[in-house]
Amino acid sequence: MGVPQLRPQAARTLARGTVIPAHPLALTAERRLDERRQRALTRYYLAAGAGGVAVGVHTTQFEIREPQHALFEPVLALAAEELDAHGDPDVVRIAGVAGDTAQAVAEAELARSLGYDAVLVSPRVPGADLPALLERARAVGDVLPVIGFYLQTAIGGPVLDRDFWREFASIPSVVAVKAAPFDRYRTLELVRGVAQSGRAAEIALYTGNDDAIVSDLISEFHVDSPDGPRTLRFVGGLLGQWAVGTRAAVGMLDRAQRAAAGDADARASLVRQGADLVDLNQAVFDPGNDFHGVIAGVHEMLRQQGLLEGIWCLDPRETLSPGQADEISRVRRAYPELNDDDFIARHRDEWLR
Repeated sequence: MGVPQLRPQAARTLARGTVIPAHPLALTAERRLDERRQRALTRYYLAAGAGGVAVGVHTTQFEIREPQHALFEPVLALAAEELDAHGDPDVVRIAGVAGDTAQAVAEAELARSLGYDAVLVSPRVPGADLPALLERARAVGDVLPVIGFYLQTAIGGPVLDRDFWREFASIPSVVAVKAAPFDRYRTLELVRGVAQSGRAAEIALYTGNDDAIVSDLISEFHVDSPDGPRTLRFVGGLLGQWAVGTRAAVGMLDRAQRAAAGDADARASLVRQGADLVDLNQAVFDPGNDFHGVIAGVHEMLRQQGLLEGIWCLDPRETLSPGQADEISRVRRAYPELNDDDFIARHRDEWLR
């Protein structure tokens, strides 16, 4: 069996760099799938210009896999249907996979059957050591192209050192890596590991550091590789933060790409906006309470904008922290250029049909 390959259009999009929202889960008050609003979210992301969608990831809630919910396949299938209807072959279809090797491989096989291009491999596997995570990635990579994921420790991710990322990036089916340790040192370790693998030219770096989006997008990483010194950059983002304000994110990434090409005005604009985006993210992600309200915070932003009916999560304990809704209202007022309010208001009814 050969190494699974991305569709040519998806490969070009991923390598060029794009906005990939981490797709939330729309539920009713009874905590059942709200199909109409789930479809509306996918339609929003596509209309906003996202170049990909990641479904079945942390923002979609890992609990969708639990037998009492059994939502993993229905949620992936709904997104696939909307992507088919959208009809743009350049949009990258990413499915999150989790669990031990057997579970992750089975989920990858399901994603392949539904037309997904690649899988984002969650590193949160209780009891698995680093060699086991590498073997799991190799097994999943026999099914679909793989996107690595450095998940922050605050929500269960392990510490993954430079040697791990060198070995991970050496796997032929790895096509991208999402850096989301929320830690500058660990982000640098990931980048250095990818460079040392000798496959940096084949692997797209995506930021998942929701607290450092602008910093990642405008940074140059001067690193050593088997072929000598080279400069690496983050080409795009796969982010829970970009599940809100997605159209604004598309504009932000465009400016980042122009800045990388030498546009000083685009760079200055991004620098001015960087702290504003961190403030918005602090309200949505709830770091002051160890990210307790992170998923509910994304829901609350979308609820205030009328795309979701409520903030319900599959785990009833997962809800907003005290004062978080007011903070989200504040940042919506403070940074209208970052939150898509007007764009959503114009098209919401159309997406909800």
